[in-house]
Amino acid sequence: MQDSGIQVLFQGNNLLRILQGLSVTIGISILSVLLSMIFGTVMGIIMTSHSRIIRFLTRLYLEFIRIMPQLVLLFIVYFGLARNFNINISGETSAIIVFTLWGTAEMGDLVRGAITSLPKHQFESGQALGLTNVQLYYHIIIPQVLRRLLPQAINLVTRMIKTTSLVVLIGVVEVTKVGQQIIDSNRLTIPTASFWIYGT
Repeated sequence: MQDSGIQVLFQGNNLLRILQGLSVTIGISILSVLLSMIFGTVMGIIMTSHSRIIRFLTRLYLEFIRIMPQLVLLFIVYFGLARNFNINISGETSAIIVFTLWGTAEMGDLVRGAITSLPKHQFESGQALGLTNVQLYYHIIIPQVLRRLLPQAINLVTRMIKTTSLVVLIGVVEVTKVGQQIIDSNRLTIPTASFWIYGT
């Protein structure tokens, strides 16, 4: 008689391993998302600059990040830095760097789009009241931008969290990898293990 699939969670240290893998995934995700939100907001404001040079450079950065797959960026940061510059960093740190670069570019474009979609008189009214640029953005622009950004920002965060599964290819043992290891070691004796592992 085959064992119940749920038993695989409590065999040995399987549950502990899953929780450890989950903590790695959550850690990478939280740090990457927080840094992306901060840097992306700043970048989005910079992208609305009147300077053509600044707009060109930020657009170049955005297009480079969009063209380059995240997996390639992971390989460049993790393997490329070690091979070409003798800079050895952990897989987790490499993942945070790559996902932050990617998230910053995407978030920056979202912020830019939200700012440029605001009616021009919002800026003119603030300037007419004698507000500085910092006061204008803090009191008038940013609150409106945040409301417009929320659905798109949630979508970006979801994509970033799902993409963390790529880190397994640079040796990071996160929750997806741990789950796959447990499933592979029990697939003959407990065929339904995958439902319980990924169902948790």
